[in-house]
Amino acid sequence: MLTVRIRRVVPVALAASALFAAVAAAGPSRTPSVLSSRWDATVVVNGVEIPFPFEITRRGGRTVGSFFNGERRISSTATRVDGDRVIFTFAQYGTTLDALVSDGRLSGEYRRGDKSLYPFSAVPAGHARGGDAGAPVIDGTWIVQARSAKGESAWRFIAHQESGRVTATILRVDGDTGTLAGSFEDGRYVLSHFSGARPLLVEVFPIGDGTLRLRQNGRIEMTAVREGDSRAAIIGAPTDPDSHTTVRDASEPFHFQFPDLSGRIVSNTDSKFAGKVVLVSISGSWCPNCHDEAPFLAALYKKYRARGLEVVTLSFEEKEQLANPERLRAFIAAYGFHHTVLLAGEPDQVAAKIPQAVNLDAFPTSFILGRDGRVRAVHAGFPSPGSRDFYRRAAEDVSGEIERLLDEHPVEEK
Repeated sequence: MLTVRIRRVVPVALAASALFAAVAAAGPSRTPSVLSSRWDATVVVNGVEIPFPFEITRRGGRTVGSFFNGERRISSTATRVDGDRVIFTFAQYGTTLDALVSDGRLSGEYRRGDKSLYPFSAVPAGHARGGDAGAPVIDGTWIVQARSAKGESAWRFIAHQESGRVTATILRVDGDTGTLAGSFEDGRYVLSHFSGARPLLVEVFPIGDGTLRLRQNGRIEMTAVREGDSRAAIIGAPTDPDSHTTVRDASEPFHFQFPDLSGRIVSNTDSKFAGKVVLVSISGSWCPNCHDEAPFLAALYKKYRARGLEVVTLSFEEKEQLANPERLRAFIAAYGFHHTVLLAGEPDQVAAKIPQAVNLDAFPTSFILGRDGRVRAVHAGFPSPGSRDFYRRAAEDVSGEIERLLDEHPVEEK
């Protein structure tokens, strides 16, 4: 993985080296307290400072760094100590966090391959702010005006409030922003998210007329109206993920033929899929919403495989990943995939590689095939648990469709 050198702070070099030597030598139950703890961290993205929680722990004799998406941990896959630096590798994202310790603080850079570099800093976590008990109530679901490349006119802003503390997310047709968290201060809620992906700062201003003004990353402003308010109809309805993508001919079996990670060609006509219910997920290890879907797919396959379910992930990766899919391998390992994963092409080739689909522009998208190989349902996107009822509903809808199709009589062989 690529790492980035950062400026060496000479006055603390000896102390820092001693600290990291202690980290390297520490046993599973003895981690230096300055590192093994929660941190209040920030990354700077396009000039915007985005706060988030970070944690360093000892597991199985090694030091582990973890981001969070709500309650979900995204943990490092490897850690290297280099004098006064510690480098956490997140192979499932293809990223590294390279940090220097100085006076009990961390500073450095978070790097996503050759594409982006975010300045990083962290201090030991203080007591979580409880917010203002008299803060305006924004709990619930709101309809947000939107203009997206996918043709959406509205999104959902889903907020859960406990006193002045709020967790929230913005739900689109392809999934959500991850769990934003924050509190009420200076007349607005300041909510942020960074789980190693999807850096986002959202300021929420309650307006006297009962609406909200949302400002993303200090630039993009949108109006939100409570779902059920008559004014929401003016904004429009969020796109239905069950009807966003279709197929040209539902009577035709769904075709795929791509190599697996060993180079072996796998086709929908292979005997392992005959007479089975098959969920085909259009995915990519670069895609944050695909990471949200991954635990669900792993659990779904484990639950229904014995009854006749097969899951196939068609992974669309960047050119360099197709040549050497290290990140995809780590993605598979991180979520415990035991189903079929195929290298289908590059992300901008999805329409050409899946010609039976109509309006296939959301990653992930799941095509659910009956035992006859024909598409019975299509579900665009997948939310994270931060979407609360919408996450549970998506999981229940897909599981329910799978169960219904599994209960159909197997196709008789001719």
